[in-house]
Amino acid sequence: MELLIMINACKIASSSRVTAVIPCFPYARQDKKDKSRAPISAKLVANMLSVAGADHIITMDLHASQIQGFFDIAVDNLYAEPAVLQWIKENIPEWKNCIIVSPDAGGAKRVTSIADRLNVDFALIHKERKKANEVDRMVLVGDVKDRVAILVDDMADTCGTICHAADKLIDAGAVKVYAILTHGIFSGPAISRINNAPFEAVVVTNTIPQEEKMKACPKIEVIDISMILAEAIRRTHNGESVSYLFSHVPL
Repeated sequence: MELLIMINACKIASSSRVTAVIPCFPYARQDKKDKSRAPISAKLVANMLSVAGADHIITMDLHASQIQGFFDIAVDNLYAEPAVLQWIKENIPEWKNCIIVSPDAGGAKRVTSIADRLNVDFALIHKERKKANEVDRMVLVGDVKDRVAILVDDMADTCGTICHAADKLIDAGAVKVYAILTHGIFSGPAISRINNAPFEAVVVTNTIPQEEKMKACPKIEVIDISMILAEAIRRTHNGESVSYLFSHVPL
């Protein structure tokens, strides 16, 4: 509501262009009707932003890229991927012997892209859900024996999936397990689950502020993505191309 009111205030003060920078898009997971009589909240949020008067949206790692199609205005969906690649190379000494793992089939595309850029293998974990945020059973597809496993996903909420996945990887013979996530929501039992899970580190970006969470959990490390957003804002303001940011970290 605050964002919508501010957009509207700018609009009726006759600003020429209003750009909303939303690092973590709200309700992004509700992008389709998963059962009868469910809302499509992401579309509603898109309509509200458009009606309030936003001309341009800058966001990061949308849960589903199709959400860009909910808008009739320009949307820049930035990727944390270049920053993630940089972090892996700088902080995991044995990254050439790692395997990138997706904790669900939906993130396979993101994982294969990172694995290709690092020139390493990838694996998948197939999961079945009984309820919205509880995982039932998991099956690992791929060989992680004697490798460093890096779990990559776009968001972690209650962390049930990634903690489950970490146990599965250790059982399958992985030497170390890291988790790299774009949006660390960490609700409910997430922090205690991470503390008890066999992770070396859980790396999140600061699309959501993580200061409090880092105090409660020493395993959480943060990649700062303010540079990427700042450069995107500068480029759109000056009418330059933003596509450079899809594959490079701004210096």
